[in-house]
Amino acid sequence: MNNEPREQGEPFKRLFFALPCAIAQRRAIAQWRSALGLGSGRPVPAENFHLTLMFLGAVAVAQVPVICAAAAQVRTPGEPLNVSLDHLDAWRRAGILLLAPKQTPLPLRQMVYALQQAMLPLGFVDEPREYRPHLTLMRDFREPVPESETPPDFHLSARHFALFESHKGRYRALAEWPLLSMTGSGE
Repeated sequence: MNNEPREQGEPFKRLFFALPCAIAQRRAIAQWRSALGLGSGRPVPAENFHLTLMFLGAVAVAQVPVICAAAAQVRTPGEPLNVSLDHLDAWRRAGILLLAPKQTPLPLRQMVYALQQAMLPLGFVDEPREYRPHLTLMRDFREPVPESETPPDFHLSARHFALFESHKGRYRALAEWPLLSMTGSGE
């Protein structure tokens, strides 16, 4: 989160970096979630499914170009990021039901670290805790983890990462950057 104070009345956006989820995959995850027959919580709209890399919070609109320039310099894996979403869990304190990888891939952890380092000079300091990748299925969820006839077995393969704006419950990509290296690809 940004430690820099904003001027009173200055326009701002709520921003975060994330790996987007492909349309077909969003549909499949939403369908799987429906089969759980959940009786509580608020479902996250399928079009909002993503894997957060770093939350920035309320950011002055004037700072967005600087953030984008810094993100463009982040060293990426040079190949798609593949993340298995194979574990259903509930975080009680946060009140969310989520999908997560049983094991966080090293290239994903390295990408998150590189992004955090790029944002540090701009005054963005992420929470000092271990990165826990997840895709939120439900908010205000207070039940135990539901049983599923079909265990989760989704594989997110991201070819880019994006800066998203959260506005009135919807997420919109403001900018995106490829994870693939264009040098030596033969294209």
